[in-house]
Amino acid sequence: MDSILQRAGELKQALSDYVLDAEGELATALEAFSAEQMKRSKQQDMHQRSLVIDRFIAEGYVENRTPIELFIEDQPDLTEDDRRIIQDWRRGFVGVFAVQRVYEDGFELMNWLTAKFYRVGFSSADNPAKMQRLQQDEIILTQIAPVYRQCWMFFSPPVQMGKLGKPKLAVAIGNFKDNYKNHLYSDAPELLAEAWKSVEKYHQEFTDFFGAAEIAMPGYQLNKKLAEFQEVMTQKRLAEAGIDDSKSLEELTAEAGVTQTEIEEAAVSMGADAKQVAQFFDGKGKAKMVAPKVDLPDRLKKAEQVTVLTHPRWGQVFLPTYHQFCSLLEAEDWTAVPNGSDLVHRYLRDPEVPAFVWYHLAQAYPQQLETVLRSVLDRPELDLKNGLDALLQEFDKSTDTELPEIASVPIHLHNLFQEAIQELSKDKGKEKSKGKRKTGAGF
Repeated sequence: MDSILQRAGELKQALSDYVLDAEGELATALEAFSAEQMKRSKQQDMHQRSLVIDRFIAEGYVENRTPIELFIEDQPDLTEDDRRIIQDWRRGFVGVFAVQRVYEDGFELMNWLTAKFYRVGFSSADNPAKMQRLQQDEIILTQIAPVYRQCWMFFSPPVQMGKLGKPKLAVAIGNFKDNYKNHLYSDAPELLAEAWKSVEKYHQEFTDFFGAAEIAMPGYQLNKKLAEFQEVMTQKRLAEAGIDDSKSLEELTAEAGVTQTEIEEAAVSMGADAKQVAQFFDGKGKAKMVAPKVDLPDRLKKAEQVTVLTHPRWGQVFLPTYHQFCSLLEAEDWTAVPNGSDLVHRYLRDPEVPAFVWYHLAQAYPQQLETVLRSVLDRPELDLKNGLDALLQEFDKSTDTELPEIASVPIHLHNLFQEAIQELSKDKGKEKSKGKRKTGAGF
């Protein structure tokens, strides 16, 4: 195995040199891929740039071909074993890993996003002395790739995050979700499929409850209706999990093997009924994924009117000015609408107005929207029917669907986030009590 890992390291170095030294279409594709990834990411350090190059090697394209295919084609002396190793690197992925065990020749890592374990060995491309500084329970961000059967290698130098407590680990995973959306469940297609199904299910349940995929009402009223909606969803989940909601809390806690206090604390932290929390302790619960709670921000709770749009792929969006935008499009003379041009520019630039909102508007007001955009952008030749995607991409709006926030998450991640919230709540409580004692002592 050591010899295979050493050879894998040599091949990785050769492939990296090949990509970095390339000219023409390969160089152009690398530059475009790097620019797009760096634009999306909030991290701009050397580790990030190195990871972007390694990601391009594993997942990039030069027209319809991959860098790996081009490399193999240009290296006729490669053996069949070499080709197999290199081709398998397309299965590589980026993740937030916890170091479970430290060995002389590598590590056992757990991908925190999917709770899957990997035996990762050192290759000739690694710096063993630097690698051996990693300690058990440390969190790292890295890209790994398969080498042989159950053995994997580091495809990118790991970024050390230290031994993180639950609140900081939750933040790290949240940042990963923002920066590496297409790597969320890349080694667990079954979880990804469940997450997408949950989005479709949420959309259907939302439209069944509210009667439409687009609704509008005052913020305070919407907040109440969302609470009612989530209570209905909770009851359905309890029934699906095989939990009898007619049982008392005492009966549920006895079956779950936990105390009533523990159930109540978990329920308060989740903002849910205690029976809902019981399903996470009940042996009859079969769900692998948990739906996140939808919280309406305070600014929307106070809004005069909030429009909600839901979609089975794009998810859900809350817009306090959507009715104003529609009124602008419905006006006989849109230029007479106060601040109309500013509103259009804001919708183009605001990341909280995703592409699907524009698709919705274009379907409802095709001619009016085209007329307004031609004037606001000073583009009299703009063809919205054929040019909307290009326009949205120009304003950094992704035209590809990405897993929305309403998607269910694996239970182990859900529990991590809830425990992180509990720890933060306890810390805040301690700070408040300390503050009260200091006040009483005359400080």
